[in-house]
Amino acid sequence: MTNLQEKIHHWLQENRPQAIQFLQQIVKLPSTQGNELAVQELIALKLKQIGLEVDQWELDGHELKKQPYFFSNRETFTGSPNVVGILKGSGGGNSIVLNGHVDVVPAGDLSQWEQPPYQGLIEDGKMYGRGTTDMKGGNLALYLVVEAIKQLNIQLMGDVILHSVVEEESGGAGTLAAIMKGYSASAAIIPEPTDMRIFPKQQGSKWFRILVKGRSAHGGTRYHGVSAIEKSAIVVKHIEELETIRNERLTDPLYNNIPIPVPINIGRIEGGDWPSSVAYIVKLEGRIGIFPNEKIEEAQAELDDWLKKLADIDPWFKDHPVTLEWYGAQWLPGAIDETHPLMAILQTNYKTVVGTDPIIEASPWGTDGGLLTQVGETPSIVFGPGTSSMAHFPNEYIELDEIFKAAEIIALTVIDWCQLAKPGGVNE
Repeated sequence: MTNLQEKIHHWLQENRPQAIQFLQQIVKLPSTQGNELAVQELIALKLKQIGLEVDQWELDGHELKKQPYFFSNRETFTGSPNVVGILKGSGGGNSIVLNGHVDVVPAGDLSQWEQPPYQGLIEDGKMYGRGTTDMKGGNLALYLVVEAIKQLNIQLMGDVILHSVVEEESGGAGTLAAIMKGYSASAAIIPEPTDMRIFPKQQGSKWFRILVKGRSAHGGTRYHGVSAIEKSAIVVKHIEELETIRNERLTDPLYNNIPIPVPINIGRIEGGDWPSSVAYIVKLEGRIGIFPNEKIEEAQAELDDWLKKLADIDPWFKDHPVTLEWYGAQWLPGAIDETHPLMAILQTNYKTVVGTDPIIEASPWGTDGGLLTQVGETPSIVFGPGTSSMAHFPNEYIELDEIFKAAEIIALTVIDWCQLAKPGGVNE
């Protein structure tokens, strides 16, 4: 263990009780969409106490709407501020964004929780609660990184820019707003729950709506009509075939352990207006996964072209083609080159701390890394504590030890990436 690593390791262990207490504080605040103010004010205060320059502001919906990749189901963002903390470097070196979101999904059916969702209860080395793994535990790792660097008087050349953003769960407006204010960098780390795996690639996604047309008739003489429900079954099967074709095209070994790397999911179906009538319309809504190096527009065009082939399967669709609409949420895909120097630095520090080589895979879900990479020109790696299988689930929890391991790995990576301001880098 090097002198610098030893100092960071010991600092993290000495400050572990206070850190866990702070995690409990932010877990107890149910920061669902529209309710993020209390947790963001607490985080802003924390970052000021650490000694960072802090910027707190409410998102400007009018300006965001001018951006082609903006989505939110809200018109205004009152009570939902972003917070950015900056640890200024001495100059030169690489800069880095440490990005985390504070918004959490609702707790859902409380009867499925064995522990209260907003208490931060600790049992057997785990903290339970909504948002512990997605992603307040990962956020805590980031606060520990900057606090350790600051308290140990480690002077860096490059800037460290910590994003505490809203709206990740509903489209990424918070990260987009941070980018628009100029808070981007040479590279980024996002500590989403990856089971401590390193994700250099993340798929994107886009919501769609398909209207399948039929012909209404009395249910007693349904043979005079054409059921849009029956026709929609043909459409769903046709889409499943496209999903197979798209995924067979993917040969990236980072997806070897993911059964369907880039799914097309039909998540909602609605049709008909009367039990005794043949359904004349069915609405299908879903999301199409987008390859890390694919443009959203390319995926849209492929689905559009594929649906036109329905006329070759059933003559009904020749005169009554389905209608495809693109609406709602979208997440940009993201990818950092596997030979990017930050990847090598992160892998080296992982092995230093954990003692084994890290697992490197592609993410099975989207993150704000796509926005950072494509819009903010900040190549992003997703790596963090917590198991993704717990995200959005009842009885969500995080292993506390993983938070401190992740913090140590990320701290060493930040130091190596941003570079020490002078030999030794620690002012005794």
